[in-house]
Amino acid sequence: MATRRNHKVAGAAQERVDPRRNGLSVAGAEHMLEIQRARILGAMVGVACEQGLAGATVAQVVARAGVSRRTFYELFDDREDCFLAALDEGVARIAERVLPAYERPGKWRERIRAGLVELLSFLDYDPGTGRLVIVETLGAGREVLQHRGHVLAQVIAAVDEGRAEGKAGVEPSLAAEGVVGAVLSVIHGRLIEERRSPLIDLANPLMSMIVLPFLGSPASRRELERPAPVVASDAKGESARDPLKELPIRLTYRTVRVLLAVGSHPGASNREIGLVSGAEDQGQISKLLSRLEKLGLVSNTGLGPGRGAPNEWTLTDSGREVERALTARSRAPRAVSDHP
Repeated sequence: MATRRNHKVAGAAQERVDPRRNGLSVAGAEHMLEIQRARILGAMVGVACEQGLAGATVAQVVARAGVSRRTFYELFDDREDCFLAALDEGVARIAERVLPAYERPGKWRERIRAGLVELLSFLDYDPGTGRLVIVETLGAGREVLQHRGHVLAQVIAAVDEGRAEGKAGVEPSLAAEGVVGAVLSVIHGRLIEERRSPLIDLANPLMSMIVLPFLGSPASRRELERPAPVVASDAKGESARDPLKELPIRLTYRTVRVLLAVGSHPGASNREIGLVSGAEDQGQISKLLSRLEKLGLVSNTGLGPGRGAPNEWTLTDSGREVERALTARSRAPRAVSDHP
């Protein structure tokens, strides 16, 4: 399904480009739609977590994302399609953290522990995505449940490898299914609590639960007695600080286009930025640049029209941080799905 969605973004970008404009390429339009897509998916996560999938509407999502319904339907077929895309992206982000930890060389117990610690630390960092993937999928439709089942099957298979290191006589898959179900139940309960302690505090108790049917009571007790895990601020270099959330106002679609135009064409004039961003109204371009300048995201290094020279706009350090955050969201990895 990710392939179909990528084609949809490309197709929508092609339709938005006026061939008479040399400043805005299809690639540039596609990049902007990817940013819009990321905003919509982020809004879907927020709305679904607050209202539940049954209570989430397209109107709520587009209002929170700050986009039009037309843009929404250029990128998604309907609400369920958008939710499924948010689920795909959430699973991909979790897998990006958990899989490298689990796949390191070592014994099964240590690899499972490393993956579990990464999962819990991610859920502490981004509980919204965790709630979407673990909680809200239970009330979704058949296609979402199939995706959930596909992911769980891989987790169960990883846990089931404990039989090779454990005592004989453990029933294939059943113990792993039970363990995964119990772990998810505990995490589910914590995620829906309004006030909760950090999920990373569950690492030792959950590991004790996981190893018990495979390695026995002594190994289970040892997991409880291990030192609490020390979690780095971010194992993937992802900062808990979000420059987009720190802005005093939400960036609109047109303002984002102007910001990215400045980033891709440092030193550009108002007119050049208008061409690159696809906005012809120079009065509007001036207002948008003024807005970004007041936010401390761009600066004018030129003499300006009043002194006989055009403006020359560049990003400030804060502007580059916001640009990187927007680009990272628009290029977030997609989950690989076996479904067509």
